[in-house]
Amino acid sequence: MADDLAHRVAAAMWAEDSASAGLGMRLVSVGEGTASVEMTVREDMANGHGMAHGGFVFTLADSAFAFACNSRNQVTVAQACDIVFVAPARRGDLLVAEAAERTTFGRNAIYDVTVRRGDDVIAEFRGRSRQLSGTIIPEEENA
Repeated sequence: MADDLAHRVAAAMWAEDSASAGLGMRLVSVGEGTASVEMTVREDMANGHGMAHGGFVFTLADSAFAFACNSRNQVTVAQACDIVFVAPARRGDLLVAEAAERTTFGRNAIYDVTVRRGDDVIAEFRGRSRQLSGTIIPEEENA
């Protein structure tokens, strides 16, 4: 039941998420407090060193974080995020960001997102979220 809600919320969010779609991201999976998003590093995402620009890696992780923290149909936004870059990604690499909720307290929560290329860890991201008022899909559709 909760995963069905997470899927419906993700579909509604995806329909409005032109940033993630425009970067070629694909929502792989979503569940209660979890999400997986993938993206292939394009030519126009490389920095002056020929590596994936860190901002694109951050954006991928942030998108996975967004789908995970909104999965319960409560409008939730980032309060703070940080990232540690572990290894470079290159043009053509398929990156997968897997987000998981670590803890919740009041209207706040902490999520960890690991960005991988195959088995290699590219980055570790931590996001802190804050629930706002409102829902992504109307409550009557949630019944």
